[in-house]
Amino acid sequence: MGKKLYHGAAYYPELWNERVIEEDIRHMKQTGINVVRIGEFAWSTMEPEEGKIDLGFFTSIINRLFENGIETVMCTPTPTPPIWYTHGHPERMYVDRDGLVMGHGSRQHACTNHPYFRERAALITEHIAKAVGSLPGVIGWQIDNEFKCHVSECMCETCKGLWHEWLQNRYQTIEDLNEAWGAQIWSENYLSFEQVPQPGPAPFLHNSSLSTMYQIFSMEKIAEFSDEQAEIIRKHSTAPITHNSSVFFSVDNERIFKNLDFASFDTYATIENFPAYLINSDLWRNFKKDRGFWVMETSPSYAASLESYASPHQNGYLKVEAAAAYALGAEAFCYWLWRQQRAGCEQPHGSVLSAWGKPTVGYQNVLEVEQLRKEIEPIILATKPSQAELAITYSDRAKAFLKTEPHRKLNPRALITDFYKRILAMGIHRDLIPEGASLEGYKLLFTPFIPYLSSDYIARAKEFVENGGIWIAGPLTGGRSEEHTVHTDYALGALEKVSGAEVLFTYPMDDSGTVGRAFDVSAPLGLWSSVFEYNEETAVGVIEEGLSQGKSFITEHKLGAGKIVMLGSLPLGDEGDLMLQKLVKHYAAEAEISLRTDVTDGTIVAPRQGDGNTVWFVINMDGNGGSVTIPQAGTDLQTNSKIEPGKLEIGKFDYKIIQFDHK
Repeated sequence: MGKKLYHGAAYYPELWNERVIEEDIRHMKQTGINVVRIGEFAWSTMEPEEGKIDLGFFTSIINRLFENGIETVMCTPTPTPPIWYTHGHPERMYVDRDGLVMGHGSRQHACTNHPYFRERAALITEHIAKAVGSLPGVIGWQIDNEFKCHVSECMCETCKGLWHEWLQNRYQTIEDLNEAWGAQIWSENYLSFEQVPQPGPAPFLHNSSLSTMYQIFSMEKIAEFSDEQAEIIRKHSTAPITHNSSVFFSVDNERIFKNLDFASFDTYATIENFPAYLINSDLWRNFKKDRGFWVMETSPSYAASLESYASPHQNGYLKVEAAAAYALGAEAFCYWLWRQQRAGCEQPHGSVLSAWGKPTVGYQNVLEVEQLRKEIEPIILATKPSQAELAITYSDRAKAFLKTEPHRKLNPRALITDFYKRILAMGIHRDLIPEGASLEGYKLLFTPFIPYLSSDYIARAKEFVENGGIWIAGPLTGGRSEEHTVHTDYALGALEKVSGAEVLFTYPMDDSGTVGRAFDVSAPLGLWSSVFEYNEETAVGVIEEGLSQGKSFITEHKLGAGKIVMLGSLPLGDEGDLMLQKLVKHYAAEAEISLRTDVTDGTIVAPRQGDGNTVWFVINMDGNGGSVTIPQAGTDLQTNSKIEPGKLEIGKFDYKIIQFDHK
């Protein structure tokens, strides 16, 4: 890996006969597919009866593909345990929050924490790794498939026992747990760890600490399973290991990728929501900064299942989707799936070939992606994504807090995507970074929608500010403790202490008639908000109307060579958008952000660094065309012609590659 760009697809040869497999390989070569992912749902093919394991079919397929120039990412088949594992064993199955026990079928129906599941998963993984781990065609591994996509926290008896162990390890004594959780509320305090329930059915709502900690317990347990699988594979293979995840799933991606070798994501965002596609690239690039990420799944045309279907992509969109991914740091761009499935719950899903072997509506677009891949491969391999100067912190653990306390049914993914869209539309090159990421190289840091900030994060962000950075914290950030309780020293705990701001009140501003003014714009304010004491020297945003008229909702405080800006509330509506854009523009200028362009909305610039040069990929994503100002003379790498400074027009679903040599 690392010496070429991959163009791939998920492939399920176990579902097809010899004639179809032969036809598939021929078509793959014609379309330029140079990698496939296999095996993820094939446990019953590999082990049709308990203990009878035969990997011969897959060994043969991998070798055959390799002989035809197609490499393989091998998967562990653990999302779909066979009938021999599940039949007559409800104790091995996933149990949802209402106590409903899953039956056989679909996927993720078993509890991944059950000891017998772990035993059989380890055994099949060991057999696969031994059988194919040394084959030259295997260039990577994928563990399982989309952890916690259809399910979240399991409530089975196995998980209950592990939950009690986890609590004891975390709190040591039941008295410490009761104190941390404030369990005397409603007489909830416990006499032993074995008495602590799972957050299943209840007449009203569970204690916030119980609900959030159970989610974090579940996230850690699925990551431990991933670690276990990776450890087995590494005994028999040196090929790098990943997992195909998403911000949508009930996992802590930072924790999952901690012990994997490269990061991968699946996304089916439609053209109308292209920022939701780009945000993945800007985040996954930062889970493993030392190597490219993979787009492991996207549709060549549309996503579908038995119950729903999305709209097909417009012609030309798939090509720019791939261009954006590669330019923003992807090493691979892969489809789900190669050949349409003739059975199962996803039989209507978009694919490269139909079940009857003909090219689908997206086929010509796949050919365009291959043409693009060949054109840009030498440019991508000679450059790397530019270090962004602006970072937005992303937290999967924050999702757990907002699932427990969603206020008015807040959607964490929508919140962060909407925030991201504003910065994207302003033409600023940006990173989304996990909580534990280094802050080195950044000038401007945003930390929105994270109810709990760790002391480690606050210490690192404080150092970032003291060294000259600008840190904008909020809205909805810092108001809860690690145990999901309310602070009793300051409203925002350690964040408030560091920030220099004084929070007077916190309360929901939605529909309260509250209006704030900042950067010469007045806008209604919403979300659960923090109101700061007004100070003429530190107030940036003042409440003009509402319960806290005359107080502040944006403050800034100098600290060392930099400053901390507290954004206490979310400006709403068109005026709110304008206010936030002006806020970003103001502090981007103050931080001397240089990696920004005047690119029009719907078009992006993905900057990359080469040896003595900078390369811009200018890509129209929305199908409306766009433009950007070229700041200095450059070279159009597609035509090898000179580009003069000035306005550069970009056509519908078009892209330009411009190189600027450093003086």
